[in-house]
Amino acid sequence: MALVVIPQVWSATRHVVTLVHEGGHAVVALLTGRRLNGIRLHTDTSGLTVSSGKPRGPGMIATAAAGYLAPAALGLVSVLLVERGHTPWALYAGLTTLALMLVFIRNWFGLLVVALSAAAVSLLIWRAPERIQDFAALTFAWFLLAAAPRTVLDLWTHRRRVRTRTTDADVLARLTHLPAPLWNLLFLAITVGALAGAIWLVRPDA
Repeated sequence: MALVVIPQVWSATRHVVTLVHEGGHAVVALLTGRRLNGIRLHTDTSGLTVSSGKPRGPGMIATAAAGYLAPAALGLVSVLLVERGHTPWALYAGLTTLALMLVFIRNWFGLLVVALSAAAVSLLIWRAPERIQDFAALTFAWFLLAAAPRTVLDLWTHRRRVRTRTTDADVLARLTHLPAPLWNLLFLAITVGALAGAIWLVRPDA
């Protein structure tokens, strides 16, 4: 929880969440048949994923929605895999995704974040004993599950403070004609639901 709550710590760990956020955009863009042009991660913890294809429609909507949902989805799946004894699957899936992201990174800071993350996962896979792998995977999963609602709340604050309407919620509002605050609430409901679902999965009588 300290990784998400303490401001000085969050300013560093937020970069990892941004990495997963942009990775979510990228993966869904590819899965929906869009062309992935590039990914950028910035020092201020913001990011940008650019894809090309139809400017409207389900593929564009899914791509725009994926960012804020990706950390919660990855956290929930990781908890499920570790609890069922499949930690290596989670680690290898993460390493494969990071390797693919390296191909599309378009700035030096983004390259540094992805390369360091890939190195950390590689070290876990090939050097760490099983119990350390489980601990690290679970720590990362719970961090993402707690961070996902935090980033949605940050989005709400950002939209109230800044007049520029370029957030994912605003993009979705233009694509669907549903207001951005409604998308913000939907993101919050899903990310909190994922956290609650993970807690339910690990309850003693589960």
